[in-house]
Amino acid sequence: MKKIAFIDKVHPVLQEGLESMNWICDDLTKVPKSEISDSLANYHGIVIRSRFPMNESILSKAHQLEFIARSGAGMENIDTSYCSQRNIALFNAPEGNRNAVAEHALGMILSLFNNLPKGNQEIRDGIWDREGNRGLELDGKVVGIIGYGNTGSTFAKKLRGFDVRVIAYDKYKTGFGDDFVEEVTLSQIQEQATVVSLHVPETPVTKGMINKRFLSQMDHPFYLLNLSRGSVVVTADLVDGIDNAKVLGACLDVLEYEKSSFEKMFDDDEQMPQAFKHILNSKKVILSPHVGGWTVESYQKLSLVLLEKIKKACS
Repeated sequence: MKKIAFIDKVHPVLQEGLESMNWICDDLTKVPKSEISDSLANYHGIVIRSRFPMNESILSKAHQLEFIARSGAGMENIDTSYCSQRNIALFNAPEGNRNAVAEHALGMILSLFNNLPKGNQEIRDGIWDREGNRGLELDGKVVGIIGYGNTGSTFAKKLRGFDVRVIAYDKYKTGFGDDFVEEVTLSQIQEQATVVSLHVPETPVTKGMINKRFLSQMDHPFYLLNLSRGSVVVTADLVDGIDNAKVLGACLDVLEYEKSSFEKMFDDDEQMPQAFKHILNSKKVILSPHVGGWTVESYQKLSLVLLEKIKKACS
């Protein structure tokens, strides 16, 4: 009989499904990081989100471990090399929140184009400024998608109802062009796109990818969407791009500063990077707290996807 440790809270449908297979599921969500390694000694599976990294020091005593299941898309918080050496299977669930991310991306760009956060706040403050909130239309724009995996391809589908030209580049995928998206090179995105949307994982290649060099290679002023990972965009370079009007606006669901100390920056102004202060005060930037994939529906979908993958691998 297999034992599964839940280190993070996920939708209960996953636990219910595993228990229907007569597996034992234990709640370890309140076990501190300092004790978690010893606690994992007798478990065959681990279910996580992002509470803390699954590295060798934590996994070293989990001698019976067969798999780690992450309720989410990215795997950057797992030491994949160590798991490969140990033959520990890794499951993630990008299929579970891809629709949520795509809808969030569409909502963010439409909100930015139509000045919805600004107009909403002004009316609440007693300001009725129609001309100052004149919007832009998505119609006629060229949307460049970088990363054509689960979320990138789903975002392209959401754009079908708009009269936009969708082009996409993926470093590791080819042959995906169809009636709705044109497969292009990265340089073609930089030449043609007026909106750039990022849908890439965090890797050594993608960290800092949107930097001064990338911005200088864009042929036109453009709008940037980042619903991938905060580390992909160099915030200071983005600020420079906004200041010199190369970047006309940005929608950021993720931030370079997403760490355990994030909230502390607001308690001590000296800890807050100048670039972040600029972003916070810019009317050209819309922010959300890394919730692009967090919907009521995706919460359940993520667990259902993991359940099916675990069943298939362990049947």
